[in-house]
Amino acid sequence: MTRLPHLSQVARARLAELANRQLTGDEWQAQAAIPLTPDEIEHTLALVRWFRRRYPTAADRFAYVRRAYARWQRAALPPRKSGQ
Repeated sequence: MTRLPHLSQVARARLAELANRQLTGDEWQAQAAIPLTPDEIEHTLALVRWFRRRYPTAADRFAYVRRAYARWQRAALPPRKSGQ
């Protein structure tokens, strides 16, 4: 989750709870049944076009994923205390 320093601990905990909760099958079906709008489709396709220009080969894409995964892992770790 993106760091949100301006939020209280309670608000962050509630956001984490909402973001990490398991949907029931019915909830998922209801969300999946909502069609994308033309704007959402175009925005998604624009992001795909940008990504494919920025990372034109499979090797480029895998290298990006490895770097991003390492960054996500670092962000998920609790902050280190000084002296560790």
